[in-house]
Amino acid sequence: MEWVNAVIQGVLLGGLYGLFAAGLSLIFGVMRLVNIAHGDLIVLAAYLALVVTGSLGIGPLPSLLLVVPLMAAIGYGLQRLLLNRALGDDLLPPLLVTFGLSVIIQNGLLEAFSADSQRLQAGPIETAALPLGGGLAVGVLPLLQFVVAVAAIAGLQLLSWRTPLGRAFRATADDPEVARLMGLDNRHVFALAMALSLAVVALAGVFLAVRTNFDPAIGPARLLFGFEAVIIGGLGSLWGTLAGGVLLGVAQSIGAQIDPGWQILAGHLLFLLVLAVRPEGLFPRLRG
Repeated sequence: MEWVNAVIQGVLLGGLYGLFAAGLSLIFGVMRLVNIAHGDLIVLAAYLALVVTGSLGIGPLPSLLLVVPLMAAIGYGLQRLLLNRALGDDLLPPLLVTFGLSVIIQNGLLEAFSADSQRLQAGPIETAALPLGGGLAVGVLPLLQFVVAVAAIAGLQLLSWRTPLGRAFRATADDPEVARLMGLDNRHVFALAMALSLAVVALAGVFLAVRTNFDPAIGPARLLFGFEAVIIGGLGSLWGTLAGGVLLGVAQSIGAQIDPGWQILAGHLLFLLVLAVRPEGLFPRLRG
């Protein structure tokens, strides 16, 4: 039963990794932008939730009603005022700009909140569990986290394929020049994509802050987990991204079951194995 429990916990952890990766996958798919600051933006969302909960005296989950639109507004502003200026045929300028943004966010959070670790308290839901029988149980909070991840990715998928905004995303991704000739404002479309990405980042940041301690320096590790989930699942595939997150979470849980020191290493080994055997990922988006 210990191994079964490890797999179950890994699947639920994979939901959080899917949230880390979904916004990253969306942005890369729409504008081919590799956002080095993505992990630090997750941490920024966690600190925004910390401020909101402390100021208004509400719980972490209700704080999403404010943190999600705030992060979406930050995303729109960042893309419209800064990142759009760096986009072009050369991939290096966006990398440098987002790297600089990562450094600024980390140091800004360090100055504002110090290096002390923080954690959001969600109350009784943190310890509540649903019995599965046979000595197994599933935590209510991890289960909610996984359900939110599935709902967020389903929403992004529905938006991408069933709405005018989704068609605009796909048109600008396929050929920005032709999309502009057809009357689309690429700068606005890209900014809306970044707003959606950071709305998902807000979900990831709040659930991260409830699950574990956080500090200004943990962003790069969250970015790494997000990248690995995207690559394992397949570039351009939102459901593949969720599957990649689940596989990464299961690998880490099984590694921890073997030896606690293997937890992170097991996920990296799975990532390297997928890169070696199937570089396009396990579930790449089909074209044509």
